[in-house]
Amino acid sequence: MDSEDDIYAGLQALAETTFPKRCRTCGREYASLQAFIAQTEVIRPRQSGLKESEDDDGRPIVELFRNCVCGSTLMENLNNRRDLSEAGLQRRRRFDDMLVRLMMNGHEHDVAHAALMSYLHGDQGVLAALLGPRGGPGG
Repeated sequence: MDSEDDIYAGLQALAETTFPKRCRTCGREYASLQAFIAQTEVIRPRQSGLKESEDDDGRPIVELFRNCVCGSTLMENLNNRRDLSEAGLQRRRRFDDMLVRLMMNGHEHDVAHAALMSYLHGDQGVLAALLGPRGGPGG
């Protein structure tokens, strides 16, 4: 079984393959996925901006829609991050399991998901705050 650190390291490395990203309208550059999410805005409140789709070969992909500070809508195609190998599927199951556990501890889906993603991108404080002392529910 992969350790959680191995899973996180793999997901983080995959997430960094398509950056920097530049807004074609204003020229603003986003150096990483973490910066892209932090420095842009959701298109609609209470929605993740994620859309599942298929590439030209029928393989599943995920598109992330965000608004640049100039108001232009940006899309990041996350298809190269979806590892459909057995190891990749196992990592996805682990991520989903951790997400469900956080939700069962009373955290909203979007908050729990954002905390896990922040952890993947090197910010362990957000997840630690949710877990509270010694891994228990935050308080």
